[in-house]
Formats: sequence, structure tokens, C-alpha cells
Amino acid sequence: MTSPFTIGIEEEFQLVDRQTGQLSHGPGIQNILEHGQATFGEQIKAEMLQPTIELISEILPDIPTARKEMQAARARLARLVGEKGLALVSAGTHPRALWQDQLRTPHERYEELEDEYQDVARAILIYGLHVHIGVENQDKAVTLMNQLRTWLPHLLALSSNSPFWAGRFTGLKSYRTVVWKPFPRSGIPEIFPAWRDFDAYVQALVKSGSIDNGKKIWWDIRPHPFFGTVEFRIFDMPSTLNDVIGIAALCQSLVAKLSWLHKHGIEVPVVPRNLLEENKWRAMRYGLDACVVDFGQGRSLSIRDSIHELLDMVDDVAGDLGTRSDLAYMRNLVDDPHGTGADRQIDLYQKTGSIHAVHQFLLQKTIEGIPIYSPEETLVR
Repeated sequence: MTSPFTIGIEEEFQLVDRQTGQLSHGPGIQNILEHGQATFGEQIKAEMLQPTIELISEILPDIPTARKEMQAARARLARLVGEKGLALVSAGTHPRALWQDQLRTPHERYEELEDEYQDVARAILIYGLHVHIGVENQDKAVTLMNQLRTWLPHLLALSSNSPFWAGRFTGLKSYRTVVWKPFPRSGIPEIFPAWRDFDAYVQALVKSGSIDNGKKIWWDIRPHPFFGTVEFRIFDMPSTLNDVIGIAALCQSLVAKLSWLHKHGIEVPVVPRNLLEENKWRAMRYGLDACVVDFGQGRSLSIRDSIHELLDMVDDVAGDLGTRSDLAYMRNLVDDPHGTGADRQIDLYQKTGSIHAVHQFLLQKTIEGIPIYSPEETLVR
């Protein structure tokens, strides 16, 4: 069952000074890309702002392989940046940094984005996780996207990890989502009856000069225009690798379950975007403490209970996919009052009143369970 539902994982990390936890302000990203070329090839890349590095997986056949490969890749990347006096931080925003202080990466694409979007692009000091799940064909990708939209708020709540912005506790669990919102062609997509309708939309934008290709459609979920995947893009960058793998396992299980239902002629109700936006706001604001609306059944319930229902729904595919232990991890995360990265950050800040303590905590969580090399070249955990 695993072969149709291959996995791709893209992680955006903060590059910070290893001693202070502050974002790197030097031209470190170019140096890191050059020195990492032999080891990583195309698996690491820059983003719009320089204190960001993206780690991109190969096509992964299953979740156990994803865990092994991403653990090893994160360890190699941590060692690479450590040799430059830097460290990785895994979170949706930096607790203290100001976007006005950051340098743009020198690249034609980012120059074009800055020229078009101005401060909307310059302010994008945010870090996300993208998960690709392979599907059979383009029409299937659009059908699944329409249905999967229902659970985007739940997935956002599970990943919420950006309660701070510019040195302030914002009161939101995912402030990254606020920063991203002004971008055009972002947010929850509308319903598309079939691939031809989605393609007609893309071609209309291309012909009008609005975009040059479908990759400039930055929805929370999209049928990838080139890869043959459904791409989940709504996530904050979670604080630990276990969180990343658990989220990827849930995405794969959900795609597999909906695919099975579709194959057997059972269609999941599709909810209009304007209704889903209500649940998305609650997930942004409250994370796993949110109350959401089940618009299909006309009831309100806690998002924790709703996620448990989701996990129950996908349970029968978990054995074949090899994701049962990962979904059990997500159940435990949901039941933990400090389960998400946002909850852990807020709890620590409320206890200490120290953003510096939050910095240090994020540094530690990023390498939790990751084998890294000390400066003496001794393997430690």
C-alpha cells in the first residue's frame, strides 16, 4: 500500500548564532550552500531571507524510511552549520528578530519577488514545513485537495509553533500564518471540480502575466504542478523531528484513507472555503485549545476531540502504511496540554519571563534525538 503514497518533506530552518541564538546576519547561507554542495547537492537551498536554509528530502517510500533519512540529513546539516559557528532552530518564527534587519538572498527570483511585493515579501521572516504525498494522477490530486481542505485547521493546530513576533508574545499560537496571509494566491483554495478547471485557472494567470508558472500559487494545500503530489503547505515548522514525522504520517494516512474511500465510491463532503476560514482562524489563535465547527454534521467540538476522530478515521490504513506508532505519537501530542511547539514556548515564557530561555529551548528541541558531532568529532546524542 505504501508505493502510491510516497512522501516528500521540505523543512525550513532558522540559521542562528550558536552562542546567542540570534539570527545570523552575515553572508552565511552562500558559504554553507557552497560547502554543503558535495554532501547535499540539491537537498539544501536558500530562501528569500538569508538566515534561512531549506532541507529537502529525496522521494521517500514510507514513514519509517522518512524518519531514518531526515534524522541523518538533519544531523549532517547541524554539523555543517556548526562548523560555521551557527546552529539550526526549528520554529515558525524567531522569538525576537526583526524582519527589517534581515538581508535578502541575492538571487534573481527573490529580486523579482521583492520588486513585486515590496514589504509583503521583505517581512517574510517565517519558517514552514511542506509535506508532499504522491497520488496516482492529476484529477485524483484535485479531488483529494477538495476533501483534504476540511482538516487544514486541524493540521495547522498540530504544527502551531510561532507565538512570538519581534520580541512580543502575540497571543496567537501561529503568528506565522498572520505574516503569510497578505501574499496573493495564499490561504485555503476554492473548490475545483476537476484538474482541467484548476489548469484553466493556472493558464489564465500565466496568459495574463500574473504568474510565470503554477509554483506561484501558494495555497495551504495544492496539487503540485510538476511533482504528481498533493502538497500540504499550511504548517508552522514544528520544534522536533518527532513532530515533523508524526505530521507527515498523518498526511500520508489521510491521503491513503480518502483514496480508498474514493476508489470504493464513497465521497467525503466538501466544505466551502469561507466556512473553513472560521476554523482556520480558531486554529491560528488557539491551537489545540480551539473549538471548531463540524459543518457537515452541524456541531461544535474541541479541536482535540475532532483530531481524535480524524485519527480514528485513518486508523485502518495505519498498519499497512507502517504509521501506527507515529499516529499514536500524535494522539499523545493532542492529549498533552503542552504538546505543540507553541504551547511549550508559551509555558516556558510564562514561567521564566525570558525570551532568551525560549531561544535556548528551541535550540535544544531542534536537535532532540538527532545524532550530531561535537567540535571534537565525537558522536553524541
